[in-house]
Amino acid sequence: MAPPILSLALPSETGRVLSIQSHTVQGYVGNKSAVFPLQLLGYDVDPINSVQFSNHTGYPSFKGQVLNGQQLWDLIEGLEANELLYYTHLLTGYIGSVSFLHTILEVVHKLRTINPKLTYVCDPVMGDEGKLYVPPELVAVYREKVVPVASMLTPNQFEAEQLTGSRIVTERDGREACNILHAAGPSKVVITSISMDDNLLLIGSHQKEKGQSPEQFKIVIPKIPAYFTGTGDLMTALLLGWSNKYPDNLGRAAELAVSSLQALLQRTVNDYERVGYDPKSSSLEIRLIQSQDDIRQPQIRYKAEKY
Repeated sequence: MAPPILSLALPSETGRVLSIQSHTVQGYVGNKSAVFPLQLLGYDVDPINSVQFSNHTGYPSFKGQVLNGQQLWDLIEGLEANELLYYTHLLTGYIGSVSFLHTILEVVHKLRTINPKLTYVCDPVMGDEGKLYVPPELVAVYREKVVPVASMLTPNQFEAEQLTGSRIVTERDGREACNILHAAGPSKVVITSISMDDNLLLIGSHQKEKGQSPEQFKIVIPKIPAYFTGTGDLMTALLLGWSNKYPDNLGRAAELAVSSLQALLQRTVNDYERVGYDPKSSSLEIRLIQSQDDIRQPQIRYKAEKY
């Protein structure tokens, strides 16, 4: 007889992350963008691939499979049957259907019955630059059901507008959107990119006690004249990784995350230009593997400015 397998939630300086996101065979989006950086920062990461595609959908064509809510729940039940459902963090990114999002809510509830201190980091991937790329009915589910159970939310400008029902044109609008989202649930909110002339603005907000005024800050990020895929997924993973190491200093975590990301994007542009490719001609696959040092030990070049 084989000896019994002992499943143990071993103590960890960092944590164990269940990451439910898309997967591409080639290129870096979804779990391909998030898992490796979190591992470099010392986390155990268990990925569930919500889709498995040959490549991201920005290419002329793609093929692959989509996981449905029941198939996701089967995996959760398989883990539970072997007492393997202890996680410190849940991370979710792009989700394409309402039924799958409802199953995510069941997963959050299940994980919190096992570890009530579970941190749920949600990137509410819905669209960008004024356009939705998920079914419109997902917006209401995010707003009414998902935001209230999230610990940390990382929308872009457009997604924050969808979730709050308010336009974000100024810094004050961004800060107010964070306040609206705090009132709905999450103690940490990072609006990852608000477009302001030649720069992008990150606005972060940490409400340490319910009802208290949050600590808020901004980071000004120069725009790099190129289009990349997978950067939002990477940014959220980095924010999870660093904010867990600096739980009371979201500004510091954001400085590290932004500095990592910008160094990686600059390397990506440089590498494409070196082989004679015009980075502005189409979207670039990020140079993730080549940027390990920038992920592990970023040089802080972008500072958080407190409001």
